[in-house]
Amino acid sequence: MECEYNDFAVDYQIAMAEKEPENNDDSLEEIRQRILESTEANLTSDSHKLTAWERVKLARHTDRPYTKDFIELIFTDFVEIHGDRRFGDDPAIVAGMAKFHGESCVVIGHQKGRTMKQRQKRNFGMPKPEGYRKALRVMKIAEKFHRPVFTFIDTSGAYPGIDAEERGQAEAIAYNLREMARLLVPVIVTVIGEGGSGGALAIGVGDKVLMLENAIYSVITPEGCASILWRDAAYAEQAAKALRLTAQDLLEFKLIDRIVPEPAGGAQGDYKKVAESLDVALQESLAAVRDLGDEERVELRYQKFRAMGEFEEGAAQSEGAGS
Repeated sequence: MECEYNDFAVDYQIAMAEKEPENNDDSLEEIRQRILESTEANLTSDSHKLTAWERVKLARHTDRPYTKDFIELIFTDFVEIHGDRRFGDDPAIVAGMAKFHGESCVVIGHQKGRTMKQRQKRNFGMPKPEGYRKALRVMKIAEKFHRPVFTFIDTSGAYPGIDAEERGQAEAIAYNLREMARLLVPVIVTVIGEGGSGGALAIGVGDKVLMLENAIYSVITPEGCASILWRDAAYAEQAAKALRLTAQDLLEFKLIDRIVPEPAGGAQGDYKKVAESLDVALQESLAAVRDLGDEERVELRYQKFRAMGEFEEGAAQSEGAGS
């Protein structure tokens, strides 16, 4: 069944697009037409029948709600913080103070952008080291003032350019992993679109990890995997299936804690509905860890991630190893 694009989603995207400086010269009708033209997609309404590759396409849908959309719909009094106090600001990461149902908190997330100007400005949601350092700077503020942290993951991966490598991309990601693992405040993570490798995990170490129903989370993109295994990116669909990157797979492997349902056809069809579902999931996830002692919460977080990747050797392998 074709996904009927929700009027609220269109109007909301127009309102958000008008706030972007690069859209100031565009008329309201031009923005509306551009958004409507990009929403055409024939997607089954039965989400259980979607293939892994179909979910990949949904996770990458240009009209899918991004971090700033969820901030607008779920949080109040958001004040963005810029810069890492070392090099500069990275628009690929949005971070700042907000309130969640009246409680002060911080919100951090990847931001891709929809128009070409927005995507270029935000580097297609691929952060550089200053983005991760900005994120950690905000997390440390949250820890200082005892505020919970909410992060939203939506990136194909950290930016692999030479300038990012020169400024310590790998070190910035590794440092975030260590520091997030021992933050003394509640950390709730949500994968809202693409969760790509260390670029996602750098803001993904939390007490509770949620995923939207059609989001994906993987160590590598299907195209990258296909290029390595089959030496041909055309095998991306097969790679997507083999990677087991869907929310359903990851819940089965106990790599995430909860799947947040999306409207039929995907989150891009009804921003308000998916935001309401996510709002409830965030409240319940925060309530589950809020009253724990700081040290207990950190220990549980450590054990949660320490248990990931456990495996058992088959009988044949064990016998071969012992002979």
